[in-house]
Amino acid sequence: MSSDSFVPVNTPLITGNERKYLNECIDTGWISSEGPFVKKFEDKFANKVNRKHAIAVANGTAAIDIAVESLKIGRGDEVILPSFTIISCITQIVRSGATPVLVDSDINTWNMNVEQIESKITSKTKAIIVVHIYGLPVDIDPILKIAKKYNLKIIEDAAEMIGQTYKGKPCGSFGDISTFSFYSNKHITTGEGGMVVTNDDNLADNCRGLRNLCFQPNKRFVHERLGWNYRMTNMQAALGLAQLEVLDSSIKKKRQMGSIYNQNFEDLIGLQLPQSRTGYAENIYWVYGIVLREFNDFNSKDVMNKLHQKGIGCRPFFCPMHKQPFFKVKGLFINEKLPVSELLYQRGFYIPSGLGLKEDEIYQVVEAVREVFK
Repeated sequence: MSSDSFVPVNTPLITGNERKYLNECIDTGWISSEGPFVKKFEDKFANKVNRKHAIAVANGTAAIDIAVESLKIGRGDEVILPSFTIISCITQIVRSGATPVLVDSDINTWNMNVEQIESKITSKTKAIIVVHIYGLPVDIDPILKIAKKYNLKIIEDAAEMIGQTYKGKPCGSFGDISTFSFYSNKHITTGEGGMVVTNDDNLADNCRGLRNLCFQPNKRFVHERLGWNYRMTNMQAALGLAQLEVLDSSIKKKRQMGSIYNQNFEDLIGLQLPQSRTGYAENIYWVYGIVLREFNDFNSKDVMNKLHQKGIGCRPFFCPMHKQPFFKVKGLFINEKLPVSELLYQRGFYIPSGLGLKEDEIYQVVEAVREVFK
């Protein structure tokens, strides 16, 4: 199959009640964060992930910022997290004056290497940030045991796992506090948006204050603490509610896409494909990632350029935190070596895998990848 059309790395799917709910926002004039869809979305989402509280925020980064601040992480504290993740997971740790402590990845699942966590714990360790990456969740039971043993808090970043489960329980239901993103490439999108969820009443109240400039109920413009304007609008929440209604079918579509790619790439010995399942989860294929085997004499950038020439959008894998220039300038992670994270960055990329991807586009991608690796 040949085509002159370009297949973007992500296209959202907006085919439910989004227009109806947005029109209701416009017709009623409720377009700000004060509108009724915000509470509706929070309540429905909390129920979906088996949580008592859900706090809607402006984006996924805001959710992590608020989660870190709500636990009063600051100077003198250490927080363990994976190096192979998006920079949002580390920014508030650094800004708060706390020290990020990195662990490497597992080469098969691409998630944080759980076996490295305990050796990184010191008397200063306050929390572990668990980040579920790309399609499979972190093996979280061992982390829960470690956290209990050392009295540590868990922040669970489930931004890429909306609709995924671990041993049958929803991702996002395990942390003391958990976070989600609703960016346009997520399984639920509000354009921009995020959610903080928890079962802790005090943490929930804390998060609600932090997203709303820490206004006080009886002294609105008198501030005893600094927060952010991280509120979600009624229109964003209206989109989110409509998307939540069709989440199960979205997950089914993602797994069908992953299955087609797996079947068509399994004979390409130069590629490490996503692990389809583990003992605790089936891959959800938030993105369909590929890692070049080390015997290839080219890197992911070379392959992405070739695929782009064939009309196929791609994205590189995350640049590890210990390789980020900003942190090097700040004196962090000097001489740190985390070989799996580095390999994933150098040899990993992902191909079109958005919910709006059509079947003929999937096979256009298949043909292009097979031509490159023929």
